[in-house]
Amino acid sequence: MMDWTDRHCRVFHRQLSRHTWLYTEMVTTGALLHGHVARHLDFDAVEHPVALQLGGSEPQDLARAAKLGEQWGYDEINLNCGCPSERVQRGAFGACLMAEPTLVADCVKAMRDVVQVPVTVKHRIGIDDVESFSFVEDFMGKIAEAGCSTFIVHARNAILKGLSPKENREIPPLKYDYAYRLKQAFPQLEILINGGVKTLDEVELHLQHVDGVMLGREAYHNPYVLAEVDARFYGDASPVKSREAVEDALIEYAASQVEKGQYLGAITRHALGLYRGMPGARGWRRVLSDPKRLKAGVSAFEEARAQSRAGAFSERDEAHSIVAA
Repeated sequence: MMDWTDRHCRVFHRQLSRHTWLYTEMVTTGALLHGHVARHLDFDAVEHPVALQLGGSEPQDLARAAKLGEQWGYDEINLNCGCPSERVQRGAFGACLMAEPTLVADCVKAMRDVVQVPVTVKHRIGIDDVESFSFVEDFMGKIAEAGCSTFIVHARNAILKGLSPKENREIPPLKYDYAYRLKQAFPQLEILINGGVKTLDEVELHLQHVDGVMLGREAYHNPYVLAEVDARFYGDASPVKSREAVEDALIEYAASQVEKGQYLGAITRHALGLYRGMPGARGWRRVLSDPKRLKAGVSAFEEARAQSRAGAFSERDEAHSIVAA
């Protein structure tokens, strides 16, 4: 989710679900230890509970970065062992770390030694043509010995050569049964499943076998899928927020950020899918993705609302005319 789940995205998603855990985009240890720390770690208090996802392979660098994350107030430190991009591989971290479980265990131990918050690991079920269940079982066992008790399992292999990150999310087959078997093999561990989940009904089915489910791109492209999570899975009796109520909260947040000099498009780009599948969604997206319209500031939302409502009426009228015909 690089360049996607930034702090603006997370504040937006928090308007949809109060209890869902939010994860940052992957931040490399180099960016934290040699870059602008505040730019990478600043977040809004409304985001809690929120996890900092780190990319790196040097135990001491990860320990320093994890300590920074804890000091900044993050609720969890997550080590990424699942990203297959060539850029990440050149840095010797991400999915290629699955070939070095002893190193990952050292990284986890180094982080756990300096922080009090949980240290978790996100990984694939295999790399390249290594598809045996024993490979991921041994990987998880080794990391668990280092004290990690929560694993997020992307239930696909990572093909390190020959496939793009996008293709790595689509071509390797999903093997949810591997995640289920990992839970059976390690009942004392918390196992979450990730990969290809699109509906809350699917979440419900997975929860019969594992402890949690991570939504990635579906939550980004179709964010309103999160709206019923609190009531359905956390027993929250609060009314489900309407899209319009989420929109109001987004406008209020955007106004506060624009006053601080933030470019409006950096916020609206995360909300283009709010009306996905609804009449008028096209008008909403068209306005809030147009740099010229965004120059008007938060008043652009007024046009987006007007266009989405007009589009909704137009689509309903068209549907009625087709029925009448």
